[in-house]
Amino acid sequence: MGTRGWLYAIAKLMGDVNAVKKGKVGRRVAQRATGKAAGRGMRKLFG
Repeated sequence: MGTRGWLYAIAKLMGDVNAVKKGKVGRRVAQRATGKAAGRGMRKLFG
């Protein structure tokens, strides 16, 4: 994992911590699942 990968991982972790603080964990989990599904769909279309 390169520098950019580490930065993205840290940003994702910070977002998780922020969601816990604000009490919006369920919303974040749903957005993550939606994003993963969209990524899989795009891969099938263009990959």
